Amino acid sequence: MEKQPVSRKRKYELRKRADKQADTRRRIVEATVMFHNTVGPARTTVADICRKAGIQRATFYRHFPDELSLFKECRAFAINERPMPDPDGCLTIADPIRRMRSGLATAYAFYREHEQGMAAIIRDSEVMPVGGGFFQFADRLRDVMAAGWTARGKRHARILAACGHAADFQAWRSLARKQGLSDGEVIQAMVALTVAAAGRS
Repeated sequence: MEKQPVSRKRKYELRKRADKQADTRRRIVEATVMFHNTVGPARTTVADICRKAGIQRATFYRHFPDELSLFKECRAFAINERPMPDPDGCLTIADPIRRMRSGLATAYAFYREHEQGMAAIIRDSEVMPVGGGFFQFADRLRDVMAAGWTARGKRHARILAACGHAADFQAWRSLARKQGLSDGEVIQAMVALTVAAAGRS
């Protein structure tokens, strides 16, 4: 039997339906990301998302039948909307202290700009599969900064630990918020810690 061509009207209806579904999906993701960055993932409810997106629960579950699929799309959306700094951006700086200052200055500027969302998501990472991108960034920055030092064995382990502490969002937040240091002063403290770990004065 010869296949009948799809009419122009039918094509238009299919495209319109697909556009509507894409718009609904986008509104769900935007609403979810907004709540994640304010109250945190653990305190975000489906009811909140549906109310913000202007949809029914059945529509929500039709698009996202499980939590993991929603989190994956939210992460992709967030990365596109607020890309994290490139931790390899300071690799070309040979001097370990200058490399560390450069890497931390970029990281801390991002932490300060996105502090509320990062704090909520990292807090909830203990009970939900969120925040992986933040931890991957910090781990890579740690490795890049530590690679600037020529050290082995226990000395290298101490440097790696100091660089890891310096790259950690919570460590920055403790010094910048609780102790009231400027980002420059936090960087100075972290560099001093790493220099001590390296055994250099």
